Amino acid sequence: MTARVAVKVQPRASREGVGGRVGEEWKILVRAPAVEGKANEACLDFLARGLGVTRSAVRIVSGATSRHKRIAIEGVTQEALERFLKGER
Repeated sequence: MTARVAVKVQPRASREGVGGRVGEEWKILVRAPAVEGKANEACLDFLARGLGVTRSAVRIVSGATSRHKRIAIEGVTQEALERFLKGER
């Protein structure tokens, strides 16, 4: 099973977390700057930790150089991903 999500990454945020929904995307707040892939890594690490999967199970499908990305997460259902993003347990 693979869950997919469209995200907008906000680098250099004051906190790390989910910033809510923006249209069809979820805003992911990361403290890392958008240089040398640090914000991408922080976003993927945040999702892996929050969903309880290994870091290698989370990958960017498209948008590696953009703030707008499509991410795939192996081993998580779409419903579990949505619950996490909404802050539900």
